[in-house]
Amino acid sequence: MRILAVSDVDAKYYYDYYVPGKLDGFDFILACGDMHREYLEFLVTMANCPLLYVHGNHDEQYAQHPPEGCICVEDQIYVCNGVRVLGLGGSYRYREGSYMFTERQMRRRIRRLRFQLKKHGGFDILVTHAPARHINDFDSLSHRGFECFVPLLEKYRPKYFVHGHIHKSYGADIPQKTVYGDTVIINAYDHVTFEY
Repeated sequence: MRILAVSDVDAKYYYDYYVPGKLDGFDFILACGDMHREYLEFLVTMANCPLLYVHGNHDEQYAQHPPEGCICVEDQIYVCNGVRVLGLGGSYRYREGSYMFTERQMRRRIRRLRFQLKKHGGFDILVTHAPARHINDFDSLSHRGFECFVPLLEKYRPKYFVHGHIHKSYGADIPQKTVYGDTVIINAYDHVTFEY
């Protein structure tokens, strides 16, 4: 199964330099937040496959105009082509905003998922905007990861954890892929393709 993950910027490779067929062959797309609605609508139209998204900390405009044809997977396990995808968007709260959360608020969101987690027997891919704490995040509040993501990974051992928020332009040593236990962690900044 071939998956495209995107986050934080409208990838020029797929948008500005699009040619017919470039988005063929994907089974689904994961969007990890902070992208223009029109870009997501373009991707879902041209790729002709499901696009699942979570909110980034700058996605307030989605409240009035969500991306058409795309599936919001916030606070749920969505099964796509047999793959269980859990969505938890937003970033660590560093100012007022609809999609910013304290550690306690994110922990509460995860607790509310317990019946879905039991019903589905866990999940295969965790999709978030923010990273996990101390796994490719920063100490600054605006780019701090969530501590509560770590026990979630340790307990359910998903195959992939896909996030955004940490731009590659922040430093030359920011990895695109990391392994934590049994989970491959992917920073989807711009775009990444991977096989499930």
